[in-house]
Amino acid sequence: MAQIAQVLVDVPTMQTNRPYSYQIPTAWQSQVTPGMRVVVPFGRGKRRVQGFVLKTSDVTNFDGDLKAIDAVVDLAPVLNTEALKMTAWLAASTFSFQITCAQTMLPAVMRAKYEKQLRRTATTSPTVAEQLFHGAASVDFDSVATTPQQVSELLRLQAAGEVEVYYQVKNQARHKTQLGVKTTLTAAELTSATETVRGGAKKQLALLKGLATLNGETMTQKAFCDEFDVSEAVIRTGEQKGWLQKVALEVYRDPYATSDIEATKPLKLNAEQQVATDRITQAVNGSETKTFLLEGVTGSGKTEVYLQSIAAALAQGKTALMLVPEISLTPQMVRRVKGRFGKAVAVLHSGLSNGEKYDEWRRIKRQEAQVVVGARSAVFAPLDKIGLIIMDEEHESSYKQDDAPRYHARQVALWRSQYHDCPVVLGSATPSLETRARAEKGVYERLVLADRVNRRPLPEVSIIDMKTELQKHAESNFSAPLLVALQDRLDRHEQSVLMLNRRGYSSFVLCRDCGFVLKCPNCDISLTLHMDTHTMKCHYCGHEEPIPRTCPNCHSRQIRYYGTGTEKVEEELQDLMPDARIIRMDNDTTRKKGAHAKLLAKFGSGEADILIGTQMIAKGLDFPNVTLVGVLNADTALGLPDFRASERTFQLLTQVSGRAGRAEKTGHVYIQTFNPDHYAIRFAKHHDYEGFFKYEMAMRHQGGYPPYYFTVQITASDLDEGIAAKRMYQLLQWLRPRLDPQTILLGPTPKPIARVNRRYYYQIVIKYKREPNLEKTLTTLLHETQAQQRQGLQIGIDVEPLHFM
Repeated sequence: MAQIAQVLVDVPTMQTNRPYSYQIPTAWQSQVTPGMRVVVPFGRGKRRVQGFVLKTSDVTNFDGDLKAIDAVVDLAPVLNTEALKMTAWLAASTFSFQITCAQTMLPAVMRAKYEKQLRRTATTSPTVAEQLFHGAASVDFDSVATTPQQVSELLRLQAAGEVEVYYQVKNQARHKTQLGVKTTLTAAELTSATETVRGGAKKQLALLKGLATLNGETMTQKAFCDEFDVSEAVIRTGEQKGWLQKVALEVYRDPYATSDIEATKPLKLNAEQQVATDRITQAVNGSETKTFLLEGVTGSGKTEVYLQSIAAALAQGKTALMLVPEISLTPQMVRRVKGRFGKAVAVLHSGLSNGEKYDEWRRIKRQEAQVVVGARSAVFAPLDKIGLIIMDEEHESSYKQDDAPRYHARQVALWRSQYHDCPVVLGSATPSLETRARAEKGVYERLVLADRVNRRPLPEVSIIDMKTELQKHAESNFSAPLLVALQDRLDRHEQSVLMLNRRGYSSFVLCRDCGFVLKCPNCDISLTLHMDTHTMKCHYCGHEEPIPRTCPNCHSRQIRYYGTGTEKVEEELQDLMPDARIIRMDNDTTRKKGAHAKLLAKFGSGEADILIGTQMIAKGLDFPNVTLVGVLNADTALGLPDFRASERTFQLLTQVSGRAGRAEKTGHVYIQTFNPDHYAIRFAKHHDYEGFFKYEMAMRHQGGYPPYYFTVQITASDLDEGIAAKRMYQLLQWLRPRLDPQTILLGPTPKPIARVNRRYYYQIVIKYKREPNLEKTLTTLLHETQAQQRQGLQIGIDVEPLHFM
C-alpha cells in the first residue's frame, strides 16, 4: 500500500491553489503529516521546490508513476489544522495563492534563506548524543539526514523529544546560547563524591549539593553560581573531577528581558467598565462566537477592561490574543500587559529582530506563552484554545496588509473567533464607520464607556483659523494663541505635545484666504495635483482640469500647495522658544531599534518640555504631565483624494486630543486649520463621535460609498506606462460582460501615486451591493494573469481597500 501526500508547491512563475500528489518514501510512512514543509521535484527537469503537505492518504490502486518527496524540511508540522484551514479561506477571500498565505503565517526566519540545524534537548540520551552529535550541542541538519532511513530515525527521535530542529538566518539571526552546567553523576554517585571531599572545602560541597538539586536538569552557569554561591573556578574544579559537564544552553531572545516591568494588580472598575467586563467574561465563559464593539472615549479605561477580560480567559484554561496597530504599539502598552501577566506574554511586532520574532513564535507554538500582544501579523499567532481576541484601535488602517495576501486583521480575527467559538472585542474611541454601522444593525453588540475613568473632563478644544492668523502675522507654522499656550506650559513646568499631520503623499491645492480645496464635480473628492502634466486629476472617475491660478471660490491669488515637515517645525519652534527642551519623533528619529521607546522614556521622565511628532504620537501615550496638545495642520488628510478623508481626520484629531489632561491637571487642545467650519473639525471640537457618525453616513449614502457599497480595487503596473494602461482598458472590457449590470466600474485611471520604483500604476474600482459572479470572475482573473507577469506586468486585487492612493 502506497501512502501519498497532497503538496502545495511554491513555483513563483506558476502558482496554483491545486495541490500535487507525491509518493511518501517507504521509510517515512506515517511520519510525514499535514502542515510539514517538504522538498519535491517539479516539472520535467531536476528542479526542486519547497511545498506544504496539505493532507496524506493511503492509495491502493493508482495508475501511473508518482514522483517521491525528496526531503522533509520539518520534523514536526509548522502549520496546525487550524492554520491549514485558514490558509484555504484566506486565499479564497483575498484572491491570492494559498502558498503565499501559508508563508505569511510563518516568521520571516522560516521564509528566508536559512541554515537548518538539529539540536540536542534536555532528554537526549547519551547514546544519541554521542552517535549523532559527537558531543556537540547541535549539528547541521543536512549532514545527518542524507538517506530516507536517517530521516525516519530523526522523525522518531523528534517525536520522542530527544532532538529538535531550529533555523538560523544566514548572517542574521543566530540562536542565542549561554554556558550551562549539567551533572554527569547519578544521585548515589553524587553522595559518594561528597564523602571524598574534605570538610574545609565548603565551596566544593556547595557545588555537589547544588548539582544534586538539579535532578539531571541543565542550568545556566551564571544562575547556578548565583543560587549556590560558587565561583567559576569551583565550576572548573568540578568539571576536572568529572562531577559535571559544561553545555551550550539555548535561551530565548527576549526584547523585554532587561526592562524593569513591575507587576500590577487589577484596578477597581467603574460602573461602565464593570458592565463591559461582565458581558465579555460571560461570552468567554460561555464560548460565545460574539463580536463586541467597545466604544470608549480616550482615557475611559478600555485597556483595563481588556486586561480583566484576558484574565477571565486564562482562568478558564484558555489563551488570549490582543492586537494593537503598529503605530500605537508603544512600550507603555507592552508594559501594562506584561505587568499583569508576566512571562505568560509573548510580543510580536516589526520592531523585533528576526531572531526575537522567531523565538517568540516558538514560545507560543510550544504553549509556553498564553497571551500574545502584537501588530497585524500577530493575528496568525499559533495559539491553541483561544478564549478571547481583542483588537484595540480597530479603526486603524495599519491593520490592512498592502501586499498579497491583502487581508484585514479584523476579518482574520472574526474567522478565528468562529473556529475557536470565542468572542472578539473591537475597541476604539472612534470606530470605523463599517464597524459602527454593524453595531447599529445589531450584528455586533455595542458596549459604551462614555466617561473617563477618573471623571476628569475631556479637554477643551480651541479651533484656530489660520486664514485669520496669516492676515495678522507673517507666515508661520504656529499661531499666536498656540505660542502663548506653549509658553504658559513652560512657565508652569507642564508638558506639551505637538502633532504634524503628514498622512498621505499627494499634494493638494488650498486657498489660504478662504480655505477652499479644489474638488471633483462628479465624486466630491479633492483633486490631486500633478506637476508633470500641470493638471488636477480625480483618481476615481478620471476627471481632469488645469491647475487654478486664482481661487474659484473667492478669486484670491493665495492658492498654493500645502504641506510641511517635522524638522522644519522643530527648527522654527527652537528659534521661537530657545529655552524649551524639544524631542522630535518621526521616521528619521525612530529608525534605530529601540529609539521609539527611548524617546518616550525620556519625555516621560520629564527630560523634555515639548514632544513634536507625526501621527505615531497620537495614540497610546499616557503622560500625566501633558496638559497641552497642538495640531499644527489639521487639513492635510482633508485634502487627500479619498472618500475616507473626513473620517480619518476626525479620528486622528480625536485620538491626539485624548493625550491631554489624562490625570489630575486639566487639558487643552489647539487645532490649527484653514477649514474651521468643516464638519470633521467641528465634531472633533466637541468630541462628538455619534454626531460625526450620523453626518458622515449620510454623506456616504449620498455618494454611494462604503458601508453602503462593497468595493474591490484592481491594479495593473508595468515599467512601460502604455502597457499598464492598455492592459487595464482590456481588463475593463473583459470584466463588463462577466459582472452584473448593476455593478459600477470606475476607471481605468492612473493611481494618485502613478509611478513607484519606476513602475506605472493604473486602477479599476468595482462598486457593488450584490455581485453573484464576483468570486468566479476574480478567481479566473488571478489565475489567467500569471502568464503576463513573466513579461513584467503585475495585476493586484484588493478587496475592500482602505486607501486608493
